[in-house]
Amino acid sequence: MEKKIKTKLLLEYKVDLAKIEGSGDFPCPKCGVNMSPEDQTEDTYSIKEIKTRRDILEELVIQCYRCKSLIRLTGFKLLDSLEDDV
Repeated sequence: MEKKIKTKLLLEYKVDLAKIEGSGDFPCPKCGVNMSPEDQTEDTYSIKEIKTRRDILEELVIQCYRCKSLIRLTGFKLLDSLEDDV
């Protein structure tokens, strides 16, 4: 008898935070649940990977709890330069 193995394909999306207006909240590209940088409870997402270069945040990979999609957050470099100008 042959066993069937079910595998789930994890979808991966890229979100450029520099293109988001407002306070940084954005909907999950797949299921639409609201992701907020202010959410420190990790109720809607978990941080999977942090990429830095010379102690500067370059990319953050998070996973949506609802649909399990991986989301690569970029655009931190531009955000840092905007904060320096203020």
